[in-house]
Amino acid sequence: MHSQHLLFLGFILPALVFAHRSPPKKLLEAPSLFQVAAQPQSPLPIIELYKPVNVPESTTCNVQQILMVHTFASSYGVPYVGQYTPPECDFNNVVIEWTVTSAGRQFDRLAEMFLGDIEVWRTSTAEPTASGIIFRYQKDLSMYLSLWKAPQELIFSLNNVYDSTYTGAFNTTLTATFSYNAAKPAHADLILPITPQLGASGQPSIFTLPGDSATVQQTLPRNISHATVSIAATGQSNEEFWYTNALQSDIYTFESTVGTLIGYGPFREVQLYIDNMMAGVAWPFPVIFTGGIAPGFWRPVVGIDAYDLREYEIDITPFLPYLSDGKPHSFSIRVVGVDDNGGNGPATLSSDSINSYWLVNGKVFLFYGDEEYSGNHSPPTISTSPTIQTTSNIISTANGTNTTLYYTTTAKRTFTAKSSFGTWTQSLSYSNNGYLGQEGLASSNIQTTSGTSAAVLPSALDFSNTLSYTYPITANLTYASTNFTVFDAYVDYGLKISSSGRPDVSTYTLVSGPMDLIARQFGNAYYSSVANHSYSYGVMDKIFQEDSYGTPYSRHVKTDNVTITYDSTI
Repeated sequence: MHSQHLLFLGFILPALVFAHRSPPKKLLEAPSLFQVAAQPQSPLPIIELYKPVNVPESTTCNVQQILMVHTFASSYGVPYVGQYTPPECDFNNVVIEWTVTSAGRQFDRLAEMFLGDIEVWRTSTAEPTASGIIFRYQKDLSMYLSLWKAPQELIFSLNNVYDSTYTGAFNTTLTATFSYNAAKPAHADLILPITPQLGASGQPSIFTLPGDSATVQQTLPRNISHATVSIAATGQSNEEFWYTNALQSDIYTFESTVGTLIGYGPFREVQLYIDNMMAGVAWPFPVIFTGGIAPGFWRPVVGIDAYDLREYEIDITPFLPYLSDGKPHSFSIRVVGVDDNGGNGPATLSSDSINSYWLVNGKVFLFYGDEEYSGNHSPPTISTSPTIQTTSNIISTANGTNTTLYYTTTAKRTFTAKSSFGTWTQSLSYSNNGYLGQEGLASSNIQTTSGTSAAVLPSALDFSNTLSYTYPITANLTYASTNFTVFDAYVDYGLKISSSGRPDVSTYTLVSGPMDLIARQFGNAYYSSVANHSYSYGVMDKIFQEDSYGTPYSRHVKTDNVTITYDSTI
């Protein structure tokens, strides 16, 4: 890995930065040599805290189908490609289960599942141990019912390196259970991709930003009463820990001690445009993968959403009068960062102000109405007001050596799109206080993101809904010396969601109907690396609570090294 350029992604271990999508450039420490104090059971279960998925009891249809049995070894650019055929019974509910085993040396890896050109699930793997791990995850994919009803090419991408150093292959089994839900939740009648549409060539349909133009042309039917866009956006490489990045004007502050810092600031915005009109935004959640910070944090319980990366939803129903003209329209996804304009004060957002790279794509969920729209095709009334502010302060010794950097970034945005079909509003707030001390060897970021959205839809009253969310994160890391082989780390982060719900399954809340969720994880870790031997120790407290489908669920787990020392489920 590029140690001088990746060293201070705020608090991130440099050797883990390229863990997910890029082949390692230089081996600074081998994750497979990670050792633990205790001898875990073999294979060690690695779990995520989440509410178990309910499979409806059905007397008319209850079919389980194996979708994939495959080992991902040297799999960069070589996805699994299989053919899916729908079961013959009448089903309206689909739940998948992914089971993975691995043993040896390996980083965590990002994975994506596609039905044709449309991504239906984005996940990641746990990092294996020499003695082996196993993990399982269930997910409700009923929102893609219109795809499941027809034969599809199933593409599963898990880019993995497998050689004499990285010896961990991922042995996977993917099954689907098809059943009939008597409650009859709503499902989109048509789903259109916002992807490069590479399914026909057996490749995953995903854009890489910056670089690609994440724009497609789509023509909508004239009889649509409700529409949402769901966006998957994941930062990787120099953007994996975007929320710890320094302001661009400060990247050379500790050049003589730790090298160039990763820049473009700690704020990112994912934007959706329709024909170059902003249709809404998303401020991403800071997912920490199982190689992030220190591996000892994430055994045997992974971080929030590590196995199921939520997508961001934007209601585009106010655009339907404009889009219902039988003509093609462009849908574009952009990721922007901070141009701090060289100093303290107002900043701007720019798609040129991000590092490499973000993996993005999307899809349009369309629900048919009773009749074709015959009114005018004027665009909605749009108003938006972003405000970005930055500050920076460098403290130096008498001889001019920089010892400390303080920097802040704050952001606010309101957005409204309104037409005769309805109104979509968003209000978002963000702050990040960053610190680098001890000539760059100590770092801290304290960040809070919160937002609300509301869809008021006379064209589809049942889909009117409200959503609020907040996700704070505090992360500290201190290296013992400039050889970067020993450090202490602390992390405290969480996710809160409250939604009035919709009749369909949301790609963000992961359920249909009302939902309240609270998740929090906090703890300390230690990491030490010497030649051919790495050691990480972590103590974590992890809380998960969700109230959905009219039933509450909670689980509280404490871990010490690789051992669960407390586990309470209600």
